[in-house]
Amino acid sequence: MKKSDRNSIPKKTVYRLSVYFRCLHRLKNNGIVTVSSEALARAAGVKPTQLRKDLAHFGQFGTRGLGYDVSQLARMISDVLGNQSLQPVILVGAGNLGSALLSYGGFAQEGFEVIAAFDHDPARQKSRTPLPVFPMERLPEFVHERGVRMAILCVPAAVAQEVANQLFAAGIGGILNFAPIVIHAPEDAIVNHVNLAIELENLSYFIQD
Repeated sequence: MKKSDRNSIPKKTVYRLSVYFRCLHRLKNNGIVTVSSEALARAAGVKPTQLRKDLAHFGQFGTRGLGYDVSQLARMISDVLGNQSLQPVILVGAGNLGSALLSYGGFAQEGFEVIAAFDHDPARQKSRTPLPVFPMERLPEFVHERGVRMAILCVPAAVAQEVANQLFAAGIGGILNFAPIVIHAPEDAIVNHVNLAIELENLSYFIQD
């Protein structure tokens, strides 16, 4: 799929593909060979019509009366998401949150390998992280040599845009941003924002009496 075609797919659809993929993975581990759109949609927490609409962006799948081949559909979604093999990722900002993410061992199971961290003060952080922490000056060279295209950003809001600009200039095309600020990206790059406070506020709204 061309990049222009990828950019035309709604972000919520791509997000739901990740949910479908994990549901299919669980089904496969449980020995399930085929699954109906109704059952898969129920497992993913969406309506069957939404599931079929999402998959229709990428072709025709499934057989009427039989449903989807679990392994085949999982492979298709894996191809679309680009997680067939481990993708290298760097992390910038090895503070408390960054160090915690570096210690998380689940990324590799999902197709991503955090291979290094960068910080303005790497010497202070070395004892807190299981991976090497490099000074920011080495970032462009490292990204180029290792072919890294994704980064996790865990820096304070005051410097987040500046650091993001450095990442874009180095060749990073996608950033997962944990800084509590909206990062502006070039047209050929993308930023996904993770704001825990906003998520908690959203929960707070829905649980009020």
